[in-house]
Amino acid sequence: MPTTPAVCHSLSRRRLLAAIVPGAFGAAAASWLGRPSMAADGGGIAAGAEALVRNFAAEGLQLLEDRSASPAARAERFRALLQKYFAVDAIARWVLGRYWGQFDAEQRAEYRRLFEDLVVYGYVKRFGEYTGESIRITRTQADGEMQATVFSAIDRPAGAQPVRVDWRVGGREGAYRITDVIVENVSLSQTWRSDFAGTIQQGGGPPALLETLRLRTTQLKADLGVRG
Repeated sequence: MPTTPAVCHSLSRRRLLAAIVPGAFGAAAASWLGRPSMAADGGGIAAGAEALVRNFAAEGLQLLEDRSASPAARAERFRALLQKYFAVDAIARWVLGRYWGQFDAEQRAEYRRLFEDLVVYGYVKRFGEYTGESIRITRTQADGEMQATVFSAIDRPAGAQPVRVDWRVGGREGAYRITDVIVENVSLSQTWRSDFAGTIQQGGGPPALLETLRLRTTQLKADLGVRG
């Protein structure tokens, strides 16, 4: 596959590290359940943020353990988790940044759908590569009244260096959503933002990005044997 559109590849080591995050949810989930909160403020946004990440891990465990599910079924189950626990609309819009205004209503709707598909099928493809990593929450801190960061480490097999993963969580009136995942100090949202901007700037504007996303999601589906 060509390397020109940066969005089509996860070439750097840090981007590849991001792929192990969903697989680690399962191994860690059982050990997280029932642990006392490590929230720095003893409650509020930090406690809500940590609970959200724990619950996401618990449901991810169920998905990983169901080896009988087809790739298509796994994709739809992961899509449900994504919609439940992540601020997908806000992330998708933030990733486009100043280019959002260049998309008309129809292009925005397609972009939103393709963005979600890119995340869903990309992560489902990585589920099959899970090799027993485990994850532990190290601490949680409130960054304000409506935002917190859950700090965690992914312990890798054979004594390899742990991978730091931070979860940004936003919350208001008891409703919490993950807004970003930061792997080894690299923001996934920022990475997408840079990649998408690069594709648009190469020429072609919104149609160029949409075509790139169509090609990528089509290839991911083909790799998984998912039709449609």
